[in-house]
Amino acid sequence: MDNLIADVIGDVALVLVFSSLLGAVARKCGQPAVVGQIIAGICFGPSVLGRLPGHLTSRLFPHAVLPYLSVISQVAVAIFMFVVGYELNRKSFRHGYRPALLVAVAALLVPMLLGSGSSVLFKSTFVSLGESHFGHSFILFMAVATSITALPVLAAIMRERGISGTVAGVTATTAAGIMDVAAWIVLAAALVGTADKASKPWPLTLALIVAFAAFMLLGVRRGLTWWISQPRAVLTNQLPVALALTLGSAWVTASLGLHPVFGGLLAGLTMPGNKDGTPDPDVLRPMEDVSGVLLPLFFVVTGLSVNIGAFGRSAFLVLALLFVIATVGKIGPGYVAARTGGLDRKDAATVAALVNTRGLTELIALNIGLSSGLLGARLFSVLVVMAVLTTLMTAPLLSLIRPRTAVPQADRASVASAPGGT
Repeated sequence: MDNLIADVIGDVALVLVFSSLLGAVARKCGQPAVVGQIIAGICFGPSVLGRLPGHLTSRLFPHAVLPYLSVISQVAVAIFMFVVGYELNRKSFRHGYRPALLVAVAALLVPMLLGSGSSVLFKSTFVSLGESHFGHSFILFMAVATSITALPVLAAIMRERGISGTVAGVTATTAAGIMDVAAWIVLAAALVGTADKASKPWPLTLALIVAFAAFMLLGVRRGLTWWISQPRAVLTNQLPVALALTLGSAWVTASLGLHPVFGGLLAGLTMPGNKDGTPDPDVLRPMEDVSGVLLPLFFVVTGLSVNIGAFGRSAFLVLALLFVIATVGKIGPGYVAARTGGLDRKDAATVAALVNTRGLTELIALNIGLSSGLLGARLFSVLVVMAVLTTLMTAPLLSLIRPRTAVPQADRASVASAPGGT
């Protein structure tokens, strides 16, 4: 047991150091740090390290260590989803913003239709990758896999480029928030009734999930709001409350037959913020820091299941197909919808490029699909590469659309007068 503990601690240290280095390299190359961390996770797996002599992957990450790394990574992901929900609650749904709503509808539904349609029209190609289940759950999952947007990565890119406060930035953030929530709902629907979740009849599971969500959003949220507002509350520090709420909610959703990430997201939507509706920085920043430090372990667990060297012709054909569907289905409708909503060409192109970002949010969804049996290992690897490629292309596209310059004051000022501007 002592040797196992030593192996786990050593692997955690190794992952954090190597991921930090590649994250810094990614920043130097104009990419968000998460891109470097994802690549670090893939490098530890059979795609890179596993191809070197000496069986280095299995030596560094023995089978006995993996369950412990998986548990830590799932805790990190649950906390990360809390942060997403906590920020979504304040930023994305405070105002009705017409361009963002149009972009969200177009850039979500079109790739969803294309993704689900491809799983039916090209069934034989997917079969060649080892897929054998083509029921409604698989079709819904492919719809999510090709349509999801990574709001946190999108926000990081915007902050790094100084466009967070512009019309394009506000529109992209709001649209991504709407799309993320809708995509998670569809993913939850895909998981209900899957083979490994069928301990209860799916109508009962669905009813229990809806009841728990209503209890959290209507009952727990009001109770926490009242309790926190009391001048002599037992716990003046809200951070332990947020952490306990996240883990407790994740435990409940996992017990009901959904992945723990749904509990983390629901906890973030439930946790009250400041009186003006903004997130409490004393809660938000520590939760961001904790998830940021531990998330590289999630990328390693993901990377250990990705084997690019075993792709073959069929896998590359599926990768090309899904890449085109995911990219064209996002950028084209996103641009048209933004223009229809009144944005000029430059802002519309910026929004379209941003909503094509997938990154971490996509990887979380793919891991859920793999663990629930909706995806085989080869299709999982293909979709991971697609997520990395669509995220990598965001920064170069933005450089073409709007080279790095100081954001005009007039552009920032226009946000304040725009509907839904912050």
